[in-house]
Amino acid sequence: MAGSESVARWQAVVLWTMVALYVAGRCAQQYPDTIPVLVIVALQVVPPAVFAWFHASVLYGIRAMLVFTAFCLGVGGLSESLSLRTGFPFGHYVFTSLMGPKVLQVPVLLVLAYLGIGYCSWVLAVLILGYRDEQLRGARVVALPLLASVIMVAWDVSMDSIWATLDRAWIWRDGGIYFGVPISNFLGWYLTAFLFYLAFAFYLRANSALTQPMPLSLWRLAVAIYGICALGNLLVFRKGLFAPTAADATGREWVTTEILAASVLVSLLVMTPFAALAWVRSGGGPSAGGHVSR
Repeated sequence: MAGSESVARWQAVVLWTMVALYVAGRCAQQYPDTIPVLVIVALQVVPPAVFAWFHASVLYGIRAMLVFTAFCLGVGGLSESLSLRTGFPFGHYVFTSLMGPKVLQVPVLLVLAYLGIGYCSWVLAVLILGYRDEQLRGARVVALPLLASVIMVAWDVSMDSIWATLDRAWIWRDGGIYFGVPISNFLGWYLTAFLFYLAFAFYLRANSALTQPMPLSLWRLAVAIYGICALGNLLVFRKGLFAPTAADATGREWVTTEILAASVLVSLLVMTPFAALAWVRSGGGPSAGGHVSR
């Protein structure tokens, strides 16, 4: 397969293993009574983050991956910390102990979630826009972050009301119109994602970074991570997994089946089409690797 010589067998094994562990994590969410919640959360966060690290290291190189990690975790962590103290950009909320250890009141696992899904959303945008073998310059420097941010926000729209209103991993002080989640949360997510994507795009442009040859199957593994996330949201429709209703911090009651139905609709009608389009577009390029430069 074209470009396979640049990917060591052990790297491919690591990537496939992370995908398998992520599948296990999405399946494990059906059994919170027998599997510790922190283990379930870790399986849904750590494998995509490790996947992102190795995949991007192969595609862009170690230095570029370090830069992406710094921008992603730095901007993401700063936004979370700032919002906890001021309400900007997401709104007013507090984290419970569900997601484990915290740094500056922000769960470590939450920040790592930015890295895994954030990177895969970037790859989907690259494939959808056909930038795999294109120079990242001009309008492309902005177009790519704009689309990648939409793809990442779709993920948040699909799951925030479940994690907040049903699981209570975090609690919105004033509730919100989207099943207890304020619209400011999604606007804040878009702003946060756009900022770290834009910073990375400018880095690639300024440093004439090169994408390395990569087998088509490994490009599509990043798409698979996002698709598994979307389809994994369908598994929450298991009888007895949640109470029939849930109250937000204001005392407003929400019907659980409506929350889950909204998650499924976003997953099927927004996330899945993004994944399918990226999958199809990934096979349309002339090669498995290309240049990203001025």
